[in-house]
Amino acid sequence: MSEHLLSLVIFLPLLGAALLLFIRDERAIRWIALAVAVADFAVSIPLLTGFDSSTHKMQFVERYEWIPSFNIFYYLGVDGISVLFIFLTAFLGVICVLASWTGIKHRVKEFMISLLAMQTAMLGVFAALDLLLFYLFWEAMLIPMYLIIGVWGGKNRIYSAVKFFLYTLAGSILMLVGIIAMYYAAGGTFDIPTLMEHKYSFVFQIWVFLAFFVAFAVKVPMVPFHTWLPDAHVEAPTAGSIILAGVLLKLGTYGFLRFSVPMFPDAARYLATPIIIISLVAIIYGAFLALAQKDLKKLIAYSSISHMGFVTLGIFLFNKNGVEGAILQMFNHGITTSALFFCVGLIYERTHTREISAYGWGASRVPYYTTFLFIFSLASLGFPGTNGFIGELLIAFGAFEAYQPYLIFLLIGIVFGAAYMLFMFKRMAYGADSHGHGGQGGHGGGHGHDDHEHKVWDIDLREAIALFALLVFVFWVGFHPEDFLNYMHVSVSRFIEQANVIKISASGL
Repeated sequence: MSEHLLSLVIFLPLLGAALLLFIRDERAIRWIALAVAVADFAVSIPLLTGFDSSTHKMQFVERYEWIPSFNIFYYLGVDGISVLFIFLTAFLGVICVLASWTGIKHRVKEFMISLLAMQTAMLGVFAALDLLLFYLFWEAMLIPMYLIIGVWGGKNRIYSAVKFFLYTLAGSILMLVGIIAMYYAAGGTFDIPTLMEHKYSFVFQIWVFLAFFVAFAVKVPMVPFHTWLPDAHVEAPTAGSIILAGVLLKLGTYGFLRFSVPMFPDAARYLATPIIIISLVAIIYGAFLALAQKDLKKLIAYSSISHMGFVTLGIFLFNKNGVEGAILQMFNHGITTSALFFCVGLIYERTHTREISAYGWGASRVPYYTTFLFIFSLASLGFPGTNGFIGELLIAFGAFEAYQPYLIFLLIGIVFGAAYMLFMFKRMAYGADSHGHGGQGGHGGGHGHDDHEHKVWDIDLREAIALFALLVFVFWVGFHPEDFLNYMHVSVSRFIEQANVIKISASGL
């Protein structure tokens, strides 16, 4: 079983999706989808427990000939970076099914099939060690995500789905051009470890780095490629927002870690300063945009732009604290922001509005929900003892080592992050509405939601289980970050070594 563990983790959701094709009963479809997601998460655990953190080499490797005429292999493996994200993706798959239990009321079979197919594609991206196989998994994510937004989204779902599709496809086409160029430059191979060792001319590195950069920057998303994200988040169903925030945004930064820097280190160092400047702009700009939002879901969407700015900054600092902080923050963001979007989905199901001004009664009407929202808000702003704190702290250490003035911008971003999260929570839990009522009121600030007050109920057992599972990681990472950092220490050291090695071919000198 261990020889094919990665294949099992990747394709178990797809097998579950195929099984659902033959099921008609909606209740059975939900339970089977949940069973498949739980089984996939359970199968992913041995990847962590059996992982040897003392080496940077790929583990759980599977390699078989696929298309010999083009030297293409079915080639899988994980290191100390990717293993954490396979675990995170499998875990969030369970959360997505639970989040969709009552929120998806039509075409339940098609939705669960799309969700499970999406799971397979995302897991494949983190495990692929053949560049063409990676690209196939990368592109395979487009269709199910397009359907999740376009079929089960809000009133502007078609516009948002098409915008997401076009942005992502445009970046992917440029990446495909870069992949083909690398195939011929390296003598006809798509083998990722081999491509990492190959020396390219400096001009080649610059052009292919930029081709990959656009594809990954769209996924992150980095400024100015970010405009698709708020639309997609607002229109997507709750599970779609969890996938977007929890996993899809990480694929862009994972691309920088796996491809852009190790394969093109000279170009990465040459372009690091403008990328860091863009990251600092994103940290502050995203926070400003979040602070101005009246829509709860949009506020959290814009906060992702700011948080992912921390991640891209940490990666391109090229030091141990910065890179490890970035990877840990990728994991943390997947947990915390997924939890916040889940909280948005829960309150939306009860009130059918996302306008923050429609609330103000949270603490009195839904105290358990408000408690979870408070803790996840603290984690998002990086409160000590939560997962967000240690990630931001490591990135701050890395920024101090690299160039001390970066800390000024980081601190501004952290302050604004605290401002928009605490202001949001205050209005949700205790804020007065436009009629001057205090936290006891259920008035909608002129939006006509008074009649929803008597319909609001606190979280049920299903919702509590999902939120508590997310909460475990908030405090686990917050109090025992070494449990997660230990996986990446050696792989990050190898990454930094690759980033600092001159890899210019003789023809490029």
